[in-house]
Order: sequence, then structure tokens, then C-alpha cells
Amino acid sequence: MMHRELAVVLTTIVLVCTHTAIYAANIPVSTTSTQDVTTEPDVSSESDVKIDCNNDEIVVSISTNTARFNGMIYPDGLTKTSPCFGEYIDASVPVKYKLPLRACNTMSIDRDDGSVEYYNTIVVQPHLKLVTNQGKGFVIRCWYQSRNNTVVINEGPKVDYLQSNDLANPTSSMPMPGCTMRIFSGDPSRHEVAEAVDIGDPLSLEITLDEQDIYGIRVADCYVTDGIGSGEQQLINEDGCPLDPEIMGMFEYSEDKTKATVQFQAHRFPSTFSVYYQCHVRLCLIADGGCEIAAPQCDYSNRKRRQADGDTDTSEGTKAIIEVYSGLYVNDANDLSKGSDDSVFSEKVIIV
Repeated sequence: MMHRELAVVLTTIVLVCTHTAIYAANIPVSTTSTQDVTTEPDVSSESDVKIDCNNDEIVVSISTNTARFNGMIYPDGLTKTSPCFGEYIDASVPVKYKLPLRACNTMSIDRDDGSVEYYNTIVVQPHLKLVTNQGKGFVIRCWYQSRNNTVVINEGPKVDYLQSNDLANPTSSMPMPGCTMRIFSGDPSRHEVAEAVDIGDPLSLEITLDEQDIYGIRVADCYVTDGIGSGEQQLINEDGCPLDPEIMGMFEYSEDKTKATVQFQAHRFPSTFSVYYQCHVRLCLIADGGCEIAAPQCDYSNRKRRQADGDTDTSEGTKAIIEVYSGLYVNDANDLSKGSDDSVFSEKVIIV
């Protein structure tokens, strides 16, 4: 298992801003703050750390006992080569550090009340090269009313949508449903959200549309990334075909076409324990069989012909594409270091 425990005192900051932004899906809700400080490093009190929960990032403001700050700020578990690593030389106080919501080990949890919690652990070290006992760890949490899913409008009927998870067609009384991606561990019927798993653990990725009887979904263009810009792999192409069935197979759809599920085994990139998945979800109209779409044949030799002859993107109906995403921590499996029949050995022979 990945050890996220810090050698320094772990301090919890639970802050959520009360401001809102027009047409933004990530809308922070009310705020509380708790902290337990038992040592006296540069960051010494609850009032020395402030958090702003913005639409696509969390801005952490850190004050110190001195007027200038020399040191490092980084997400726990990431190395100095990561783009998330911040070095500060004679920086003015308060120091500003930005955490993206969809990278740098930031993860999210969908709550039962429809809100979303984003969380991360950052380390503040008052030294430019060394990790010392003067450093501190902070658990950063932000709550939002809904997840920020971006909706793209393709060429088609002229319908204006607001860029929000609560999209609605202002020319119609039909509300646009929300769409969510969740990753479950073990038996998918138990719906246990996967937060930290081992390589090879069984997982299921589920994309669901809010309950209604107007829209269905089609899933395509799925990617997995490491969240730090050094690893990305396409899993499902624009036709809905798996590019490597051993990594991830084809989605299966519920009868009402409002849920798509695929089972796979946990994997990650060598660069980090964080894994992020994102997919494009194309909405279809259930009426008149608009969602009765045959499974793709995944014959890449006929790919261009299929797109020209039978691409349903030219049919009438909504042209909204919702981008959904989720992530989790994937640790090295315990048995990877134990050796097996596939182990590679090196032997050096010395002749005397």
C-alpha cells in the first residue's frame, strides 16, 4: 500500500468558500475549519492557512513567522521532477500555491447529497533541498455543489446551453440531466467507491445519467492519465472500441441506456500513484429509437467507411457531449516484489 502518512505532523484544513461564479458547475458550499497544531514550524496557527475553492483549482495561501519564505510546497507522494512541485526563493508572504482539481494527486468523492468533495495532502518544507522535521503536512478539502462537467455543442440543431452541470435548454422545459462517473472496487453490485487499491484489483467504471426518460448515453473517447503530464493512454476510441481489451474492454449499457459499465483491473503509470479517467458521453434521445445504436464492430480496416455510411452523429437530436472524469490511488501490489516464474535474474560470475 502507498504510505501517505507524513513524517511530520499532519494538520487538517477543512475549508470551503462561500462565493459562487456565474455559469460555473463547481459551486462551493458553506465553510468550516478545524486544525490541530502540536509543533511550531513556520506555519504556526489556524489563521496562517487560507483556502480559496475556485472552479478548476484550489488556491492555498500560507503565512509564516518570517516576512519571506524559502522552501518547497508539493503534494505528498510526488517527486521534485513533478510539475506540481513548487520551489520558493525569498518569496513574499503569504505564499500562494495552486492545486488543480484534476491533477497533482487531487482526488474527488461524490457525496450522497449530490455534492462533490475534492481533497489532497500538501507538504510545506521550509528548506529548498532537505526534508526536515520543520515541515508540515496539510489535508486540503473543498466541497462543491456539483461536479464540473464540460458540455460541448457540436454542429446540429441550434440550441444554446449554459456551461453547467445543471444545463437546461432555455427554449424548452426539458431539463438537461447530470452525468457522473464512479469507479467501484470488488463486486460492482456493492457499489463500494474505490479510493486506494492495488495493481490488479478488480474495478468497475460506471457512467450514469440522472433518472429521467428523455435522454440516453453513448460513451467514447476514454483516456487514462497520471495527472502530472507525463503519462496518457487512450483506452476507448471515438467509435466506442477498446484499443487494448486486456486493459479495458467495451462498455455494457443498461436497458434504458442511462448507464454504461465496464470492468477492468487496476493499473497505473510508473510516475505516480494517482490515476485519472475521463470519457466523452454523447447524449441521445430515447424517443423514436434514437438510442438504439448497434455495438461497434471495431474493425479498424473499415473505420472510415463506417463513419461515412452509418455515423449517427448526423441524426437529428441533441449534440451535447459531456466530459466526465474520476480518479483513484493505485498502489503496487504486495506480490510484485515476491518473484514468480516470470522473474528476471542477473548473475555475476567471478573466476579466480
